[in-house]
Amino acid sequence: MDQCTALNGIFVPLVTPFDADGALAAQALEALAHGLLDDGAAGLVALGTTAETATLDEDERRAVVRICARVCRERGATLIVGAGGSDTRRSAEALRALGRDVPEAAAALVTVPSFSRAGEAGTLAHFRHLAAVSPVPLIVYHIPYRTGQPLSAAALLELAAVPGVAGIKHAVGGIDADTVELLGSAPAGFAVLAGDDVFLPPLLALGAHGGILAASHLATARFVELAEAWRTGDVPRARALGHALAALAGAAFAAPNPTVVKGVLHAQGRIPTPAVRLPLLPAAPALVEAALARLTAVRAPEPMATAAAG
Repeated sequence: MDQCTALNGIFVPLVTPFDADGALAAQALEALAHGLLDDGAAGLVALGTTAETATLDEDERRAVVRICARVCRERGATLIVGAGGSDTRRSAEALRALGRDVPEAAAALVTVPSFSRAGEAGTLAHFRHLAAVSPVPLIVYHIPYRTGQPLSAAALLELAAVPGVAGIKHAVGGIDADTVELLGSAPAGFAVLAGDDVFLPPLLALGAHGGILAASHLATARFVELAEAWRTGDVPRARALGHALAALAGAAFAAPNPTVVKGVLHAQGRIPTPAVRLPLLPAAPALVEAALARLTAVRAPEPMATAAAG
C-alpha cells in the first residue's frame, strides 16, 4: 500500500474525554475510538489540536497515544500522531521517539512552525530536515490563520516533492487559487486532506483525498459516505450530502473547537462530561442544541434522499 492510498478517506482527530474530576477518561476514549472505526473512519489522529494537546501532561499524552495505537492495531486502521512544533531540533527528536515508541504510527502530523514566521524558505528547510531524519512519513499541517505563515502554491508543491512528506492537512480558511493549483498539480502519491471541516465538500469535488475533521466525530458514516460519493462520481448524492455536512460542520465550530463537539458527544452519552481545559470554556447549551439539530437532519435518510433526487 503506497502512502497516498493509506491516507485516503476520513480521519477523526480524537477529542480527549475528561471525567468528573478532570482526569483523562481512558475507557471513554477507547470506546469512542472503536465506535468511530465501526462507523467507517479510515483512521484516527492522536494528539491533534482537537485533543487539547497543549493542556495534556506527558503521562496523559503517552496514554492517549497508547490507547489509539492499540485500537488501530486491533482494527487494522491508520494511526496518525501529532508531533513536533516550531523548534526544528526538538521536532526531530519527537519524530525519532515516535518512530521508536509507536510502531503503529503510519504518519506524523506536523504543523508549519508558528509565531516565528520563518518564511517560505525557512519552512521548506524545516520540513526537509524533519523528513530526512523522521522514521515515519510526515503530513504537513498548513493552517496559516493559526501559524501566521502563508505558503504559496509553489512552496506547497515543493513540500509535496520532498521525500518523506506524504501529504498535507490543508486548512487555509477557504478555497483560493493556491488551493486549486495544489490540487491540480500535486504529484502522485501525495495526499491532500481537508482540514477546514466546512470546506470538505468542495475540496473533495476538486480532488482531495479525504479529510482530518473534528466534526466527523458526529456523523462519521455520513462523512465517509460523502467521500465515497465523490470517489464514485455520484454527484447528486455528493452535493446534497455535502451541503448538509457543511451546515453540521458550521454548527460544530460555532464556538472554539472542540467545545461543541464535546458537548454533543456528552449529550449522546459517548463521553462522561463535556469538560474542556482552560483557556477553553464549555460551549453554550444553545450551541450544542443547534449542532444536535443539524446532526439529526444529516442522519435522516428521507430528506437527504429527496434532496439527492431533486
